[in-house]
Amino acid sequence: MFKIHKINPGLKSEINTGFGVNSSDYGGRFLNKNGNPNVEKKGVGYFERISWYHVLLDIPQWKLLLVILLFYSIINLIFGSLYFLIGIDKLGGITTKSPIEAFGEAFFFSCQTFTTVGYGRISPIGFLTSALSALEALIGLLSFAVVTGLLYGRFSRPKAYIRFSGNALLSPFQNGLAIMLRLAPFKNTTLTDAEAKVTLGLVVEENGKMVNKFYQLPLEYKMVNSLTLSWTLVHPITETSPFYNFTEEDFKNAKGELLVFIKAFDDMFSNTVVTRTSYTLNEIVIGARFNHMYHKSDSENKTLLHLDKLNSYNLVDLEFNGKKQQDN
Repeated sequence: MFKIHKINPGLKSEINTGFGVNSSDYGGRFLNKNGNPNVEKKGVGYFERISWYHVLLDIPQWKLLLVILLFYSIINLIFGSLYFLIGIDKLGGITTKSPIEAFGEAFFFSCQTFTTVGYGRISPIGFLTSALSALEALIGLLSFAVVTGLLYGRFSRPKAYIRFSGNALLSPFQNGLAIMLRLAPFKNTTLTDAEAKVTLGLVVEENGKMVNKFYQLPLEYKMVNSLTLSWTLVHPITETSPFYNFTEEDFKNAKGELLVFIKAFDDMFSNTVVTRTSYTLNEIVIGARFNHMYHKSDSENKTLLHLDKLNSYNLVDLEFNGKKQQDN
């Protein structure tokens, strides 16, 4: 394993990050790119450790619609089959003698009962069929209440609609070097009082043992009043930086990760929204500079923000301790 020996011993590390210290206990990165912790919980049953409400709030919209459609189809197949097994003669209004058509009639009667539409052409006969249809109607009412709550929760939940650049960059900055990453809002929301925090998680050798150390990276600007355009987070590599005296080889071979936390105020919901992401050190492009991603329109009365250029950059030359690194 590549070992880092160049961290300033006087540099204070953070101990309240919530991540473990022993690097041998960790597998992979600390945070996934979507900001979720890279942790799989064991020791309890699968259904006990899953919050289905949170899952259904977080999954993409097309997946939620697919889940609703599958649930609707399966529940009606089950009840349609039960009506068919009880007997088609117990459903008044069905005249067909074909088993396939009779099952279809039972299935669509189940759909009408589940949604409480009840056209009236087909009606239950007998206690058992009536009890089954009453149970299905109750399940249908409860199901629509749950779906309505989920849809409302998804639409009403404050969310930070912010995208991050796919890579962080090691760029020239004020006669030195700096770590840079970029973010931008991508929805028609207004975010104010945005605050950024970047923490470096680094595997270092301490007393002959590899441990995780966490350092808060000072930023050029850690707050902006209004997040309307792109925002480039810049960590200048100075003597107070844990990257001070890092060589190109260190950046390429060290095991570490940038943990990025963004907090802002959404004035539409009058609420604080947060988002997270991370960059492993091998996701840092060495010797690059972000391209400009906004400019004035041709009519000069509007600013155009090109979100497709969020990760657009050009390669540049860098100097490590006075030695130039050439672009490949």
